[in-house]
Amino acid sequence: MKKLMLTLLILLTPLAFADNSSPEGTWRTIDDETGEPKSLVSVWIENGELKGRIEKLLNPSEPNPTCEECKGERKDQPIEGMTFLWGLSQKGDSWKGGTILDPANGKEYKAKVTLTEDGTLLDVRGYIGLAAIGRTQTWQRVE
Repeated sequence: MKKLMLTLLILLTPLAFADNSSPEGTWRTIDDETGEPKSLVSVWIENGELKGRIEKLLNPSEPNPTCEECKGERKDQPIEGMTFLWGLSQKGDSWKGGTILDPANGKEYKAKVTLTEDGTLLDVRGYIGLAAIGRTQTWQRVE
């Protein structure tokens, strides 16, 4: 019995200390107006650049929606699978200097991302010009 308990302790200890010090992972976005979960997104670091992709839309208004209002290469492309966050670099405790796309209207904004609540929440701010003028969404980490 003691060997079993020791084995379980050894196997489960890494789960208790999962790395929440990085924004990398899967996140649940929350709709600003309804407070309901909106999508699942993956966030990763590639060559020092923070990026995000929409993996799954939760309860979309239509099947397989596309970004009709987007410009350039994203125009009329499926929203699921779309990279919508890019170009952010780490500055202290935050990631800044990049862009976030709102696929609902095709508009692009400057972006700032900050981990909060011991890495379980991600504050994602989109803004035009000054960071003080914009809006912040809080995403929840999906374990």
